[in-house]
Amino acid sequence: MPHTSQPLDSLPLLPHCAYTLSIVSTSPTPPQQQVGILVLDDNVQGSSAVKQILDSEGWRVRVVSDTKMLLAELKTGEWSLVIANVVLTGVDGHAFVILRELASVPAADGARIRVLYLIPEASSSQYLAQLEAARLPYVLRPYHLHDFLERVSDLLVEVKAIEGPIRQVRHEFGALRKKKKLAAKSNSMFASRDSFSYTDEELAEYEKQEGELSKSRRNKPRINLGDPNR
Repeated sequence: MPHTSQPLDSLPLLPHCAYTLSIVSTSPTPPQQQVGILVLDDNVQGSSAVKQILDSEGWRVRVVSDTKMLLAELKTGEWSLVIANVVLTGVDGHAFVILRELASVPAADGARIRVLYLIPEASSSQYLAQLEAARLPYVLRPYHLHDFLERVSDLLVEVKAIEGPIRQVRHEFGALRKKKKLAAKSNSMFASRDSFSYTDEELAEYEKQEGELSKSRRNKPRINLGDPNR
């Protein structure tokens, strides 16, 4: 079939915005990848608490219970941080060696993953010296909530998974502080502490509740105040 060229002046005219939209759509902004944290722990209560804490920060968390599953997940390259129970990895096993090599890449050389070890208090004497000799970060269980989050965020900053570290606000806020104390008592994984940490969301929610309570008090009819002129 012979090709016939169509005169330019006979082509349909499109609004200018149509060309603009077509140009913009050719280079979409890639969505920001969610921070991925892989947790190796066979302690159901402990791993559930860790997942709940990290989920509350908006991070994607997956819990695995053995090193075989851990190594399979590491192959996906989706994780910025591994939180591993050292009892499961040991300090001379295959999984420990791989994690040590991954975590040893300097940030200046494009490190993509960091490792934080959990050491049960009863096993601290068995693993503490080896982890310190290898200069691998760890936390002793039970541990303080805000210390744990600060350690996690510092490691995520190293691999540029988040922009800045989490630094906790340590103030006491009446009912909110009591709520935190009750939560800490119900979770044996965390040590008790007189001061607790608060996120911006918790503080905003507390201020909102206090504002609503104050408003309801102002709107409440005044009776039996003892002063007829008030």
